[in-house]
Amino acid sequence: MSTLMRATHSFTKLLSPSSRSLSLRPSASLLTRHQMSTEAENVITRLKNSGLLRSQGLIAGKWVDAHDRKTIKVCNPATGEVIVDVPCMGQKETNDAISSAYEAFYSWSKLTATERSKFLRKWYDLLIAHKEDLGQLITLEQGKPLKESLGEVSYGAGFIEFSAEEAKRIYGDIIPATLPDRRLFVLKQPVGVVGAITPWNFPLAMITRKVGPALACGCTVVIKPSELTPLTALAAAELSLQAGIPPGVVNVVMGNAADIGDALLASTQVRKITFTGSTAVGKKLMAGASGTVKRVSLELGGNAPCIVFDDADLDVAVKGAIAAKFRNSGQTCVCANRVLVQEGIYEKFANAFSKAVQNLQVGDGFTEGVAQGPLINEAAVQKVESFVKDAISKGAKVLLGGKRHSLGMTFYEPTVIGDVKSEMLLSREEVFGPVAPLLPFKTEEEAIHLANDTNAGLAAYVFTNSIQRSWRVSEALEYGLVGINEGIISTEVAPFGGVKQSGLGREGSKYGMDEYLEIKYVCLGNMNSN
Repeated sequence: MSTLMRATHSFTKLLSPSSRSLSLRPSASLLTRHQMSTEAENVITRLKNSGLLRSQGLIAGKWVDAHDRKTIKVCNPATGEVIVDVPCMGQKETNDAISSAYEAFYSWSKLTATERSKFLRKWYDLLIAHKEDLGQLITLEQGKPLKESLGEVSYGAGFIEFSAEEAKRIYGDIIPATLPDRRLFVLKQPVGVVGAITPWNFPLAMITRKVGPALACGCTVVIKPSELTPLTALAAAELSLQAGIPPGVVNVVMGNAADIGDALLASTQVRKITFTGSTAVGKKLMAGASGTVKRVSLELGGNAPCIVFDDADLDVAVKGAIAAKFRNSGQTCVCANRVLVQEGIYEKFANAFSKAVQNLQVGDGFTEGVAQGPLINEAAVQKVESFVKDAISKGAKVLLGGKRHSLGMTFYEPTVIGDVKSEMLLSREEVFGPVAPLLPFKTEEEAIHLANDTNAGLAAYVFTNSIQRSWRVSEALEYGLVGINEGIISTEVAPFGGVKQSGLGREGSKYGMDEYLEIKYVCLGNMNSN
């Protein structure tokens, strides 16, 4: 329901015969929504003036519409209002973008590493110079608080900076020969055209984490951002052009996800797919890539345990658990999906944690002091509601929240659920919302068993003051990332990725560069002749 429809419905209710005794003044929530709309309109105007509010796809360095002129609406999740219409692209546009990237690959891959590094450095400088604009754009289309959006810009730009530096450190190897007349070499060469499919929860960082290393290695890219948040991708692409990155090296298409994905999978010119998103979609892409035997990097869903032991520093544990759970309204793949608390500290932690969560301010991301924005859409809210309902029906207790926020739209109250059991949906699946389930445990062995009892294996968090325990538990946890006494651990200099059904490959760090490189062995023979 649009903001206008909601407002009309509310005023109609106020004017109905059964409501004659009520004041005819608009409600506080209506006034709040009006303030949200006004701020959003101001942001849109500023972004248009800056030239970063793009509403077309990018193919071969040109801004283009869909061939059939079809469009999709990009909405502000805080208000439901349309920001702008963008092209609803499909197979034809994707094939055009692939051809563009394929043609650009030869010249881009032949540049020296130093030359590619300079282009990437310039792109990084422009991202930082437009940090405020990009942060506002992220909040506008994704909903997260502006402070978090600005943090994402710095984080996302960091992958471009790191890639610019690492481009000059892609080393080959010399192997000692087994015969005296031979010399053995290992070369690292770019994979080729990369199809990068990214989610809506980090509309800048999930792109730069893939595109930065791809370009540094000499690859060219076709980016398919989420249709829910394409504007940040388009703004970043605009800045790549301003940085002088040649046409065709970076392409952006958006719209019909199935058609775009099928085109990327079918093309023999696309040699790699990199994807961040749900495990279900990741499995389909993995299967689809087999037809042309493409390389794949998959960063998929998580079910992160946050383990709080009796010997943990309570303040550190509460602060870290909140950061791990409620960042981006709980809409991250590394969010603490289960908070496992040892019995000796359970009551004390539950009280302190609930009190701290109660202080989280919910509202439009542009409002000062807001810590939690809206969920991305109505489907996300309904999923959260179904998980909470399932837990309550099976004996869990709502300690805080547990329902939609009075602001309406897709806002949901920060929620803490106690006495959660492992058979509940909150324990088995990723809630992707601001709900923290607390599960008590007795022993270290039980905590490890509970933590590992899942098909996911992306991130885990441990709070303890014992160095010995931190090592034991870290080694026993079946996860690609482990944070000890810290709730936010992602950085461009460390490898990011999961095990089990949370994905394949790594992003960030020197290890992430290898995902975009092929290894070639060269043997020079007959070296003893004149």
